[in-house]
Amino acid sequence: MQQTPAHSLPQSLILVIFGGSGDLTKRKLIPSLYQLFKPGKLPERFAVLALGRTDYTDETYRPHLDESLQRYLAEGEYDASLAEQFLSGVHYLSMDPSEVADYPKLKESLARLDERIANPGNYIYYLSTPPSLYGVIPQHLAEVGLNKEETVGPDGETQAIRRIVIEKPFGYDLASALELNEIYRSAFHEHQLYRIDHFLGKETVQDIMALRFANGIFEPLWNRNYIERVEITAVENMGIESRGGFYDQTGALRDMVQNHLAQLVALTAMEPPVQFNADLFRNEVVKVYQSFRPMTKEEIRGSVVRGQYTESQWKGEHHRAYREEDKIPADSRTETFVAMKLFVDNWRWQGVPFYIRTGKMMPTKVTEIVVHFKPTPHRMFTTIDGETIPNQLIIRIQPNEGISLKFAAKVPGSGFEVKRVSMNFTYDQLGGIASGDAYSRLLEDCMLGDPTLFTRSDAVEMSWRFFDPILSSWQEEDFPLYGYPAGTWGPKQSDTIIDREHSWTNPCRNLTNSELYCEL
Repeated sequence: MQQTPAHSLPQSLILVIFGGSGDLTKRKLIPSLYQLFKPGKLPERFAVLALGRTDYTDETYRPHLDESLQRYLAEGEYDASLAEQFLSGVHYLSMDPSEVADYPKLKESLARLDERIANPGNYIYYLSTPPSLYGVIPQHLAEVGLNKEETVGPDGETQAIRRIVIEKPFGYDLASALELNEIYRSAFHEHQLYRIDHFLGKETVQDIMALRFANGIFEPLWNRNYIERVEITAVENMGIESRGGFYDQTGALRDMVQNHLAQLVALTAMEPPVQFNADLFRNEVVKVYQSFRPMTKEEIRGSVVRGQYTESQWKGEHHRAYREEDKIPADSRTETFVAMKLFVDNWRWQGVPFYIRTGKMMPTKVTEIVVHFKPTPHRMFTTIDGETIPNQLIIRIQPNEGISLKFAAKVPGSGFEVKRVSMNFTYDQLGGIASGDAYSRLLEDCMLGDPTLFTRSDAVEMSWRFFDPILSSWQEEDFPLYGYPAGTWGPKQSDTIIDREHSWTNPCRNLTNSELYCEL
């Protein structure tokens, strides 16, 4: 696979954060920018302009961020002197992003910052806001001309960068996603749009491609002839915390399945691009979405299970039900768990089921892909427990990033009894090289102008075309919403979508050192 030349970092840049006083900014964006600042990966002349309704000034905002750095950076990463230097380039503007009358004020503030750091109008806008503003902000930016990439300088040689980063969910259904795409197309060009999915910034997610396309031993087996099924799990051992208002309008399918899990299916199932560049890579992702087998209403009822956690005693504590959480209606039918079976109808994967599940208040926090290979056609060896030992390749995305290959080996001594063994690799074994922060990687890619790991508009639309009928089916009053006690693996009904002789993999058993990331 050929690789295209590296993109270049601009010498100067202003990152404009809409929602600068919000949770995502303090927990993820500012710590991630600091992680880029520390090794010198930011542009030479760089500034942050945070926007929000809260009445901060530069002087009151920076200490607030300094506290966030100390709280959210990993142990040993915070350096007071470097933090002070980094935060000196962070500025704050109090404004209402929903009011077009406030945008001339934004334009003036950017002009002053341009002059201060000798920036020729290079801006990246990051939408760390409620989704209700996703369609408003680009139109208001266009009203004051902050959307256009302009040619500046006496020779017209420098192009002012204007990019916009949009958090998920990009739309609540197909109709809203199509409407949003039209809004963004009217204000920006596709190459300026960076729809972010932080899962794609995780090292192990990217390593799926290296595992498949840089190793000759896996790709010949990566098809319907050798793979029996693929299982993708992304679960958390906590509830919705303080996000009740947002989550009840979103639910697990919009929050996790339509974007994160669909992307993981695409990376697992995609064909190798001819070259590793943004267009060709994303073309292959779209082809996978186009190959998702549509489901009838009857098939949706048989292949999709949704659930909502209920109260329970777990780990010695009482955990309240979802409907008892703050800002959640007592009759809410929003799902906190989704499990489903889908098929990729193409030559490589015809007939191979992909099982995906996600949920809140599960026994552990883990995201992993389990590739189940077909068993040997003839059993020559006995096993300790009498069970067959199919080969499995486990790609762990979080929290202990790594890869595990499970196979059968002979038990020492007389006879020919075999047992399952594992070959494990984790990223913390790479000589102390950190696997990195997903947001840092994606922010750096955006500054470099590399959209490879960001979602393109046609991928958004194709994904919604598959999942939209499921949301429509859920509007029917008799579509079941199953309860499951907090701390369990979801409704028992989710077991019914897996073929009778199989069951969901327990992630807590996928590592020899399961105590590293499982709370049993």
